Amino acid sequence: MKYIVILGDGMADYAVEEFDGKTVLDVAKKPNIDYVCENGELGLVKTVQDGMKPGSDVANLSVMGYDTRVCYSGRSPLEAASIGVKLKNSDITFRANLVTLSDEENYADKTMLDYSAGEISTEEAAQLIEAVEKELHTDLIHFYSGVSYRHLLVWDGGSKNVNLTPPHDISDKKITDYLPKGDNAEKLLELMEKSEKILKDHPVNKDRIARGKNPATSIWLWGEGSKPQLELFKDKFGLSASVISAVDLIKGIAVCADMKSIDVEGATGNWDTNFDGKAKAALDTLLKDGADLVYVHMEAPDECGHQGNAQKKKLSVELIDEKVVGFLKRELDAAGVSYKMLILPDHPTPISLKTHVSDPVPYIIYSSENNSGSGFTYNEKNAEKTGIYIEKGYELMSRFIDKN
Repeated sequence: MKYIVILGDGMADYAVEEFDGKTVLDVAKKPNIDYVCENGELGLVKTVQDGMKPGSDVANLSVMGYDTRVCYSGRSPLEAASIGVKLKNSDITFRANLVTLSDEENYADKTMLDYSAGEISTEEAAQLIEAVEKELHTDLIHFYSGVSYRHLLVWDGGSKNVNLTPPHDISDKKITDYLPKGDNAEKLLELMEKSEKILKDHPVNKDRIARGKNPATSIWLWGEGSKPQLELFKDKFGLSASVISAVDLIKGIAVCADMKSIDVEGATGNWDTNFDGKAKAALDTLLKDGADLVYVHMEAPDECGHQGNAQKKKLSVELIDEKVVGFLKRELDAAGVSYKMLILPDHPTPISLKTHVSDPVPYIIYSSENNSGSGFTYNEKNAEKTGIYIEKGYELMSRFIDKN
């Protein structure tokens, strides 16, 4: 038996005004997902435990079968693992986003215009983070470049006793009430303010402005954490596993859990990602490399949710359906391989809010060996109608692979 997890990050939603009060999953054309839903198990699962922030970190860990109350130590250290930064027990890490702020003279009066600095390229961002590291590093503080707008600060002897806000939670909002609070808040704010002066006249930003793109005007610090300790996935579930993702967070979880992380050329983490390449890589790791399970993570619906772009979010779901679910089902059926497929988002990212929420999400478990199923198409309301509800999200993986 082969196992495929199709994770459409942020795919679930609330009623969208643009779609006459229907959700993205209601209106998206997704015949392949609907087929496996009608012939599989449909239900709701709570991926974010009470009292925890609805981030992709805790939600994906939960889907992978990890109890985040036990294992979670923060988001940024998982990204550090992906980048290849070796952490000491005394290190505290922070996500350092490159963002676009408005141009008021006083830093605290600025507005968060773009949490991704126009989805800045990895190559451009690396030059900017190099400039920030050159000017702001100390014996204890260092910056490391990651992918696109997502980067890392490591502070030896820092503190996790802070209150920091993800920039995608405050799109179009004044940042005054969301500046760092808690231990070392003044130093964290100082780093953010100084980064603005470093980045303002950088050639990369001048070039982006000339091309009509948002410049990266500041770093934004959040996602504090410490060195993680995850039980190895194979020890936990007895399966060899591969992970396919464009984002450091998911790759970092793979590294920490000793799952094989597979890079796909052209994987961007948005609606223009290489869906075909991801699907082909998933098939190859199962059939050629002998992996038992593959976890295919697609960020596109989440990014479109943060941007408030309903049409692109709908398109993202349709591309996942056609190019990933449809392709893998056809190829595995043709190969005569027995397989199970788990399809779900990690959390909702409603268009109306442009940020994550903790609501339970609809999941599908489909088996090629058992076509008796829910009879429902895939959306939030139908999942609720089934009456199937998994309160502890980390138990879903065991249910999926029949380990209960």
